Amino acid sequence: MDQKLEILEKKVLVGIVKMVQKQGMQGTAGGWKDFLNSYDKKFGSSLSDPAKRSNDVLVSFLKTFTKEDDLKFIAKVLQRHQNRYILELYEKKSPDDESPEQRLVRLTLQHPQYALDYMFPSCNEEWVVTKLGDKSKAMTSNTMYAVDCEMVLCEDGSEALVRVCVVDRNLEVKLDELVNPNKAVADYRSEITGVTAEDLVGVTCSLAEIQKRMKKLLSHGIILVGHSLNNDLHALKVDHPRVIDTSLIFKYADGNRRPSLNNLCKSVLGYEIRKNGAPHDCLDDACAAMKLVLAVIERGVDNAMTIVQEDVAEIDKAKLLLHRIPVNVPCEELHRVIPGDFTIEVKTSKRGQGDKYSAVAIFSSPQEACQAFENVEGSQEKDSSGRGQKLVKFQTSKGVTASLYVRKMARDVPLGQFLVKRALEGEENSGVSKKQKIEQTNKEIVAASNECKCKEHLKEIERLRKMVDSNQCDDHLKEIESLKQELREKDLNQCDDHLKEIESLKQELREKDFQISTQDKMISILKKKVEMKNDKKNKRR
Repeated sequence: MDQKLEILEKKVLVGIVKMVQKQGMQGTAGGWKDFLNSYDKKFGSSLSDPAKRSNDVLVSFLKTFTKEDDLKFIAKVLQRHQNRYILELYEKKSPDDESPEQRLVRLTLQHPQYALDYMFPSCNEEWVVTKLGDKSKAMTSNTMYAVDCEMVLCEDGSEALVRVCVVDRNLEVKLDELVNPNKAVADYRSEITGVTAEDLVGVTCSLAEIQKRMKKLLSHGIILVGHSLNNDLHALKVDHPRVIDTSLIFKYADGNRRPSLNNLCKSVLGYEIRKNGAPHDCLDDACAAMKLVLAVIERGVDNAMTIVQEDVAEIDKAKLLLHRIPVNVPCEELHRVIPGDFTIEVKTSKRGQGDKYSAVAIFSSPQEACQAFENVEGSQEKDSSGRGQKLVKFQTSKGVTASLYVRKMARDVPLGQFLVKRALEGEENSGVSKKQKIEQTNKEIVAASNECKCKEHLKEIERLRKMVDSNQCDDHLKEIESLKQELREKDLNQCDDHLKEIESLKQELREKDFQISTQDKMISILKKKVEMKNDKKNKRR
């Protein structure tokens, strides 16, 4: 341990000392400030920022820890920071020498959602942090394994691993085990996991055993592949730095929403991994993730693949998703929040939500669902996939203040498609033929387009300018002002070019909103962690 500390980079040492501080740990010379007061008579603890101290001071402090538990903790933090530091150095390298596998790892790490999804509490005792080993070999290894896990909901509100599957590049099974959760199970989620209570009778394999086997499999810089892989690593309680997440390297045209594994299989591989409502198959899902990565490598990482938008069943268009509902708010109370006539269906999910749950409000038609969404009073936000939703704050019948999120199950339909659909829906009652109705509707659309002069586009750009201005983006403001001047000077018949500019501006806004939303979530998580650490420290006092 002492020898490793001596050769560490300053950034890694600072990170370890800060983590030790947060834990309130004390060595033979006490805590960090106690150590400084005895080690440095001149400045003492008045210069307590670890980043402003030399490597010698930082190493000397860490050497004061001799208890076995403290040394294990420091070793785990050390490994985690070493892994992150190596990855940061790798990201700065020129991509010219990268293999396709290494490039996909980098693309995953650089995704805006990565920092939020992969912020694991891996310093906790039950977690395992894998070792990259020799830096040069670890960062050039192209060996890949794909993993998928299934979890059950336990009575204490936590989740427990019940099955794990790992396959290699050739889809040969490296690991396929049922796991005893060693807790009372509240819901096996058999309709999703495919695992029943009978399947676990006599199963003795534990999470700790799986972690040992995973740690051995992932040595020497092995790349781990998966879809929404952070969920699987969280279930395994394994922190592994070299990952390819297929939910992050593929994206729809809108750039924000993350595709499902089933839709990726349909779009990229040409087959459905499962029918609607069918349970998951752990082995099939692991194989599918590996096949997707191999398909990208074969096609060329830089050759973009068009992902087909997922079809939304007609019945789902008449629904609104209500999520992050506090468990102390019964579903009957939702009628006080959402306007309109609807029924409630509590939604189950693969991952438990602890003190929150989700539900679906089912209306008699898509029009009623859309109207209800518009009538809901709440602040407009975006979910983790960039889709619009509303945060609704309310009071229950018992006077308890609560909040939940509401969003549509389907994205908004473009005006032209809506007009044609509405025309067809009224065909039977009007007595007009389908062909005549479509022709008439097309004329209405053309007429509406002709009436849309450039001054309307200028108004739209002005609206976008105000939105961007609220985000204090000077570059966008200058660009839009320039566009406005060009639009005034050009002929009114150049509407198509203006529409393209407007769409481009909207896309920039969507991407910016998503980044801001991601940053806000990261800040919120960090604040909660700091509050928890402070609470623990206060209790110790």
